[in-house]
Amino acid sequence: MDTTYFGRKFGLMVFMDNTTKAVLYYAIVSHETNSAYKQGIDHLASLGVDIQSITCDGRRGLRTLFTRTPCQMCQFHQVQIVTRYLTRRPKNSASIELRRLTLEIKLLDKEAFIQRLDHWYVTHEAYLSERSTNDDNSRTWYTHKRLRSAYRSLRTNSDWLFIYQEYKHLDIPNTTNSLEGLFSELKRQLHSHHGLNEQRKLRFIKDFLGLKSLK
Repeated sequence: MDTTYFGRKFGLMVFMDNTTKAVLYYAIVSHETNSAYKQGIDHLASLGVDIQSITCDGRRGLRTLFTRTPCQMCQFHQVQIVTRYLTRRPKNSASIELRRLTLEIKLLDKEAFIQRLDHWYVTHEAYLSERSTNDDNSRTWYTHKRLRSAYRSLRTNSDWLFIYQEYKHLDIPNTTNSLEGLFSELKRQLHSHHGLNEQRKLRFIKDFLGLKSLK
């Protein structure tokens, strides 16, 4: 499940079946919220859909809503989070090594990833702890805040980046890439019909998703 946006006007939240690639449910939303995701899951459950696992973008607090269902954070979204903090071409060695480790998540298991993350932290702990001060030394702050945020994200999310390996019999996808592909196709088709007002755009989206839904 994931959400994409069409400018600042509205977002499209979609729930897709990983096996058939069919759209099970969608909603037009103004904002991506945990409550909207829960409403979608609850709706599918009320229809008798057997929800064996969830792959999502890793929104804060989302995992705690689905404690009875294996919940995998999209590894690609994790890469994007770290990239936002460090950029695609970080300059210092600590950032370069952390980004390299992040890009290798898909090649590792949880134990190997945590071991390497621990090693990275021990190696660069002093650098991470460096602080800056203002001119009169009345206030200090961490010098490398974005690097600390990237590390904290990886540390916090490590427990649900590898759920797909713990439940191999469920064939859980480790990314939402198939859904991203659907979003890209939809936006390509919408672009070829540019100039639609909002009402016609919504109708186009609903027709498009209707063709992708289970009959």
